Amino acid sequence: MLHPVEKADVLIEALHWIREFRDKVFVIKLGGSLMTNPLAMSHLLQDVVFLETVGIKPIVVHGGGPAINRAMLEAGLQSRFVLGRRYTCEKTLAIVERVLANEVNEQIVEQITILGGKAKSLNFNSKCIAFGEPIKLKDDDGNLLDVGYVGTVTRVDRKTIEELLHSGTIPVIPSMCLTEEGQKLNVNADTVAMVIAQEFKAEKLVYLSDINGVRADKDDPESLIPTLTPEMAEELFRKGVIQSGMIPKVQACLATVEKGVRKVHIVDGRLRHSLLLEIFTTFGIGTEIVSSTHHPVK
Repeated sequence: MLHPVEKADVLIEALHWIREFRDKVFVIKLGGSLMTNPLAMSHLLQDVVFLETVGIKPIVVHGGGPAINRAMLEAGLQSRFVLGRRYTCEKTLAIVERVLANEVNEQIVEQITILGGKAKSLNFNSKCIAFGEPIKLKDDDGNLLDVGYVGTVTRVDRKTIEELLHSGTIPVIPSMCLTEEGQKLNVNADTVAMVIAQEFKAEKLVYLSDINGVRADKDDPESLIPTLTPEMAEELFRKGVIQSGMIPKVQACLATVEKGVRKVHIVDGRLRHSLLLEIFTTFGIGTEIVSSTHHPVK
């Protein structure tokens, strides 16, 4: 247990960052295995409520892959992925909407409310804020791949999100979108979070995953790289240090900071109150990705 004076020191360390980030927009992306861990989710959503309480403007974007997989198995459907995107036929689309956009989305809002916050579902039952078009993926030979009803976001309803933030309400956004013709599409949650962060030129985009960040040795959690710049990333790509699924994630993070988002963070969401530890301590616990070496720490 911390001595009372040490507790006060922690609060004083956080004070600087609370003042620094007041009125700033943070986009928080939840997804993957975290969504199946009720305790981790409770701690993370408590962190989100804390952010709003101290004057930060959090926007929550979420996926729901594990829940969708379970629902598809129950329906006798096989999950299939094409270049990392879930192949989405009409039956799969209906499950994605029911599970992701309705059940999971509204459960997150309910949890935030129980924890003392104020949140609003932005799904097809309330108000959709993400609009896009069918995604076009090609194989190595340049041929278009069939991914079904899968999309990419081209614009968001900024006004609706701003009105909620202004009223102290946390927007909770599922990873689906509408075409201009009204067709519902399944969208990668990382992509939705990126587009919203870029639209608002957010102070931070935080990806809560099941690893502690970018590592010099992918199998060694102790080899965490605290800060990553484009120059450093290029060298790590060249040496093969950043591998497999981390490659597109880091590339997307770099593209995001180049479009006006100050910093992108990759944090292990399974660690209790990892969001607060990353944001309100000087050295953090994950990897922060910045646009250049001239950014200050944090």
